[in-house]
Formats: sequence, structure tokens, C-alpha cells
Amino acid sequence: MAPFWAGALGYKEVAAAGQYVVLGTGDRTQHEMILQGVAEPKAAKNRMHLDLHAADIEAEAERLIGLGATRLEGPINEWGESWIVLADPEGNELCVCTMRH
Repeated sequence: MAPFWAGALGYKEVAAAGQYVVLGTGDRTQHEMILQGVAEPKAAKNRMHLDLHAADIEAEAERLIGLGATRLEGPINEWGESWIVLADPEGNELCVCTMRH
């Protein structure tokens, strides 16, 4: 999953040990994301759901699909916001949402 999430977030792999991979900018000026690999597959809902904000949600969804995501539904429009539901290559759901003003 590290290559997908690194590409999705514009990060790179900055460290790894055992089942852990750290993604970040490499200069420690931004938040980092740590991924932990587990043996068992996803069985139900995600334990965590990420929303990625983008000015053009269709273009961003297509970029993520190019990295290995799958489009599940959308765009959905509610409460003055729009989003597209995707699944990462392991089936974990994420959304690409309009940027709030």
C-alpha cells in the first residue's frame, strides 16, 4: 500500500522497519503517515477513512484510479459539498471531496 498512498499524498517512503512503513516529505516539515501491514484482509468497514480535498474532484479521482484505486460511487452532492467514493488497491474506502472555502 505504500506506493499507492505515497503517490496519492505526494509523499515518498522515508523509513521502514518490519511491517511498518513511514511516508512523508523527507524533510520532517509536514505530517508523516505510518502504514502498518497486517496479515488478515479487510473484512468489514475501514478502521479509518481518509478524505482528500481537491479543487477538481473528477481529475483527482482519475489520478488516484491511475495509481490503482477503484471508483465506487459519486459524485455525491449533499450539504453544499461534493465527493467521490473510491477504494484503495486493498479495498479500503476513501473520498475525494470538494475543498471547503
